[in-house]
Amino acid sequence: MDLILEVADTFLLDHVYAKVLPTSLASYVPVELMNKFNLNSGMANATMLLDHLNSNRESRVCSEVYGYTPYLTDMTMTSFQSLLPRSNMLREFLSVWMIVTVFGWLLYFSVAYFSYLFIFDRSVFNHPRYLKNQMMLEIKLATSSIPWMSFLTSFCFSFELKGHSKLYTVVDFEKNGLRQIFGEIVLFILFTDCGVYLAHRWLHWPRVYKALHKPHHKWLVCTPFASHAFHPVDGYIQSLPYHIYPLLMPLNKYLYLFLFTFVNFWTIMIHDANHMYNNPYVNGTACHTVHHLYFNYNYGQFTTLWDRLGGSYRRPEDELFDPDMMKDKKSIEEQLKRVDAMQKEVEGDDEREYNSDNNASEKKNN
Repeated sequence: MDLILEVADTFLLDHVYAKVLPTSLASYVPVELMNKFNLNSGMANATMLLDHLNSNRESRVCSEVYGYTPYLTDMTMTSFQSLLPRSNMLREFLSVWMIVTVFGWLLYFSVAYFSYLFIFDRSVFNHPRYLKNQMMLEIKLATSSIPWMSFLTSFCFSFELKGHSKLYTVVDFEKNGLRQIFGEIVLFILFTDCGVYLAHRWLHWPRVYKALHKPHHKWLVCTPFASHAFHPVDGYIQSLPYHIYPLLMPLNKYLYLFLFTFVNFWTIMIHDANHMYNNPYVNGTACHTVHHLYFNYNYGQFTTLWDRLGGSYRRPEDELFDPDMMKDKKSIEEQLKRVDAMQKEVEGDDEREYNSDNNASEKKNN
């Protein structure tokens, strides 16, 4: 996150903070508070410091704590013209919150819309358990939840910005650096897959499910826009393994950004209802469709390993991969019996309003 934050500070946020909270305000703040909250009173020797920071290559790298020396870009005079310096915790948190929120919205809408246009199986619209106005309900919940999920996530990123992680930047390709990167990818997937499984299964405990996870299971069949339609605390809890990993294990910063983005791509992909393959080891779209239909199965994120070990794996039915069977009235009725039985067991009375209910009412009235 420090890499993205430095670019944002250089080209945008330095100017914003200098305009909104200039150093001229320092005269109104007691010295004790200035020192306590790491505020900036302005620097008479800023030009000399800039020359030193921007010319001395060794001083450009601050791998532990963000805000004191540049890495990717040069600092400018504007970098020192705000009451809140780059290293100020409040500024870091606010900046990260804005960045993560905007990035979350952009990623969600762009990738989900792409999936909707080119990948999503639109026959889902005809499924008897598709809700009235479901896609708009999914978008509404996701749009309102992403800022709050970002707010909670920003605490983790701020912790990392203060050097409390094992994230690193430089890869030594001459000394098995490529092998190390590959190993980090494998370990990251295994660790986070296990962590998400445990968190997700905990979220299905009856009291926790009712309080946090139930909003995401409003969708028995999904569109790509259901991917981020969570209660904010639910989404944050399931993201924790991705932040815990770099606290415990070495991880390249560029790779971390890539993997964090990949996780969001994957989350959208497994909600696209396009059951292209039935791999017994990959927790793909079909496995996650089973989770939404039958609730208490297939909690994993990437693989079926932890579900198999935990006894919660359920193989997707063959009919999910056969368009003709999905149109067969008898097959649909059998599926609905299983789905309704599980829904009643987990939730009790069904408060959802389905499209099929309206269609049935219209036919009855006609």
